[in-house]
Amino acid sequence: MKKWIAMALCLCLLLTAVCAALAEENRIWRKGDTGEKVSWIQTRLRDLNYLNREPNGIFDEETEEALLRFQRRCGLLATGMADAVTLSRLESEKQAWNPESERDLDWATEEEAVDGGALFAYVETAAMPAPNYMPAATSLPGAAKSAARGETDWNTDEYAHFEGNAFLTTSTSPLSTFAADVDTSSYAQFRRRVLSGERIPADSVRIEELLNYFHYDYATPAGNDPLGVTLEYGPCPWNEKTRLLQIGLQAKEIQAADRAPRNLVFLIDTSGSMQGADRLDLVKRAFLMLLEELKEEDTVSVVTYASSDRVVIEGVPAREKTRIMEAISDLEARGSTNGSAGLVRAYEIAEKYKKEGGVNRILLATDGDLNVGVTSEGDLARLAEEKRKSGIALTCLGFGMGNYKDNKMEALADYGDGNCWYIDTILEARKALVIEGGGTFETVAKDVKIQVDFNPALVAGYRLIGYENRLLAAEDFANDEKDGGEIGSGHRLTALYEIVPAGSDFAFGAAGSRYAPAPASSPSDAPAVDPSAELLTVSIRAKEPEGTESKLYEYPLRADSFRETLSDNQKFAAAVAETGMLLRNSEWKGSATWDSVLSLLRDCGAVAGDVYKEEFVYLAGLLSRAE
Repeated sequence: MKKWIAMALCLCLLLTAVCAALAEENRIWRKGDTGEKVSWIQTRLRDLNYLNREPNGIFDEETEEALLRFQRRCGLLATGMADAVTLSRLESEKQAWNPESERDLDWATEEEAVDGGALFAYVETAAMPAPNYMPAATSLPGAAKSAARGETDWNTDEYAHFEGNAFLTTSTSPLSTFAADVDTSSYAQFRRRVLSGERIPADSVRIEELLNYFHYDYATPAGNDPLGVTLEYGPCPWNEKTRLLQIGLQAKEIQAADRAPRNLVFLIDTSGSMQGADRLDLVKRAFLMLLEELKEEDTVSVVTYASSDRVVIEGVPAREKTRIMEAISDLEARGSTNGSAGLVRAYEIAEKYKKEGGVNRILLATDGDLNVGVTSEGDLARLAEEKRKSGIALTCLGFGMGNYKDNKMEALADYGDGNCWYIDTILEARKALVIEGGGTFETVAKDVKIQVDFNPALVAGYRLIGYENRLLAAEDFANDEKDGGEIGSGHRLTALYEIVPAGSDFAFGAAGSRYAPAPASSPSDAPAVDPSAELLTVSIRAKEPEGTESKLYEYPLRADSFRETLSDNQKFAAAVAETGMLLRNSEWKGSATWDSVLSLLRDCGAVAGDVYKEEFVYLAGLLSRAE
């Protein structure tokens, strides 16, 4: 009997322990609780960087706030209490929170934010077809949910600060000069941030790079000219007192059968910051895709850098695809980032296998976070500038967000006689390396500079929209020692000027000289315009790819070239420019609104059927809704 009683007592004790364990497991820990479990919760929150103090075993207000932050970042029900789901996630979570990476884009409701159908319906109400090309669109719901909870996104992305161009007076500054720039990385970053529901830093918006992302109907080059030039002059959509000049350059296109052999060095950042699907994993996929486009006689080298540089393979013919693919596929991310050592080694390898008369180029794939060795933007730029003299160009491919160093990428590409792409999806990689690979690799015009000479009798003032970091002194235009920009096969360049015609009463802070005639203060005071008079002349200087002396091309524009109705080229470019000005909160945005952006896009017949332009309509619709 005693035996049975003992067994019963043991069973009761066991059941009590099990029940207590189950109760402990299912218990919801909240403010006011104390004990070892609370200490464990605080320890995990501290390890994951949500709580910035030692555990004390007391579930206080600071612990509640840290837990709320953790729940929001992980997409859990944000209660500030530790339920079973939260405890399980706390135990399994490995990624520490980066307080520099929060989001602050507000949406009306979480349901509206994630309702893709509603977003498409909004675009369709603008009488535009829904886009069939939306890179990273799947990231929208999660990002929108985070934004709907009112979070703020801080990160360590770096952008060079610049002020938007102001109006200049033709009586004192009749010449406007800038170097060509066909980079488009700003647009890809803009797209990623919009689709992720993130705040868009003003300095990340370079309007010329938004403009140059798209195709326009420009004249093709005539004869042996490297560039075709299109000039269009019409009303300015955001300011009825000014006018809009669009300059379009279209480079000749080298056919695949005629392209020169390539000597390519894949310089790949394999440091710890490149860990992730949108970083090193995407780099591998991009280069493996490019490998399929190379000819058998092309050569490929792979150099990596982290704490130190390493030559993985060198001078391997592209026909040995399996060997190259294995070398790329086996790369792993770890260590710090000695990018300068990697650059030096990559130039050495490129020179070793240099193809005379061919394409000799380094493709740098990185997030730009160079934190060992030569790290400053200026020193890296001087390094690239010195090495380009050997005839080896540098193309920068940027990856990742939250730790992206845009300023260094832009500087390296500009000084390295190359171009800069931001790669956020495999589709963007395909655009950069395959669809527009000719422009990326084959230079058709070197050191391209543009100068616009305005007639002060007909133009009171002007403003170049964008190209702030590519401005040149007027004297540099004819100086072949001064570097311009490179334009590749099939590239397009678009530049917009907002022009104040003589007699306009638009006040832009005009400066004058006591020795120059005073400009007309109203249309009635303006002198009669001879329709055949030249309003301005667009001059272009460009060198042949291997040349050292530039050739001059001139394109005058008559006063009667003004057209009251904007062309499709102008409508779309104006919509892109308005978007850039709104994002930068430009003092010259005039009457521009998201509604006016969408209105221009609705009226533009060139949007339908162009997947990239359709995508832009979609993004503009998202921004309009967010506002």
